[in-house]
Amino acid sequence: MTDKKTLISIVVPIYFEEQVIDEFYRRTRAVLAGLEDRFASEIIFVDDGSQDRSLELLLALAEKDSGVRVLTFSRNFGHQMAITAGIEHASGQAIVLIDGDLQDPPELIPDMIAKWEEGYKVVYAVRETREGESLLKIATAKAFYKVLNRLSEIEIPMDTGDFRLIDRQVADALSSLPECNRFIRGLIPWVGFAQCGVSYRRDARYAGTTKFNMEKMLKFAFSGITSFSEKPLYVALRLGVFFSLFSFLLGVWLIVNKLLFPQDTIFGWTSLVTVILFIGGVQLASVGVLGLYIGKIYHEVKRRPLYIPAAKYGFTEMPPQSRHRLAQPSLRRHRSEHPAGKDAK
Repeated sequence: MTDKKTLISIVVPIYFEEQVIDEFYRRTRAVLAGLEDRFASEIIFVDDGSQDRSLELLLALAEKDSGVRVLTFSRNFGHQMAITAGIEHASGQAIVLIDGDLQDPPELIPDMIAKWEEGYKVVYAVRETREGESLLKIATAKAFYKVLNRLSEIEIPMDTGDFRLIDRQVADALSSLPECNRFIRGLIPWVGFAQCGVSYRRDARYAGTTKFNMEKMLKFAFSGITSFSEKPLYVALRLGVFFSLFSFLLGVWLIVNKLLFPQDTIFGWTSLVTVILFIGGVQLASVGVLGLYIGKIYHEVKRRPLYIPAAKYGFTEMPPQSRHRLAQPSLRRHRSEHPAGKDAK
């Protein structure tokens, strides 16, 4: 008899999480067990080039649980690419995106599914509190979303991350987008559809330390702003026009002052140098903003694949909904020449 249950896919990016994987799996499987009367499920772990025992532990889970799939990358391609790969390889009618560090609780998944059954295509998790995070990180995160929403044409909900449920229709829309600069929490509002939020308390990490340092946070923030707004370019243009006009008027005033009062000595060289240095700083900053956009164009026109799979375990066949742009058969196959590939499910 054919199983008519609706399939729910859980996509989990993994990067150096050997201390958390077993506990994450236990809690997630417990949640899914409570839904198995109505839903089938699959858990897709995407190992983003971990160099610890993460892959070993994931393969052990795939050996004992036929509902576990493991996709490994040839190197570290980044969190957003891991999420993208998981979405492209998911077969479910609903896909839950959740990090594997247990800051986002799997126990919230039933609430998300309930909202999805009401007709919402996207159900995002809203953080009421954020345990284990510094006041600086919380403040900068809030400031980032305020700036992004002020600059962008789309609105990204405050206090949200990538923890959310998306419908198959949304997943297909995301997979059809050709851009390589992926900012998932911005792309999902951009594609539209009915969306709502559910609140939760974000826990501290179960174990280990975050891999998302300040440098990565700043890079992520600039990527989000430049991916969804052209306003920084207009700000640079306006500053250029303003200082050009200011310099012209100042030059006219100096000439007139010299002609009318030739006996006067012109003072203010210190202030003049300060103005020159300030204008020079504005020019360099404007060139830097322009460079960020040109850099994005540079990466887009190369049309390199978003990620390169090293091996796949537990997949029976490529999901028909996948829009993955790797056309080479050697990168499409489901088992690579990985030493453990012949034993993989």
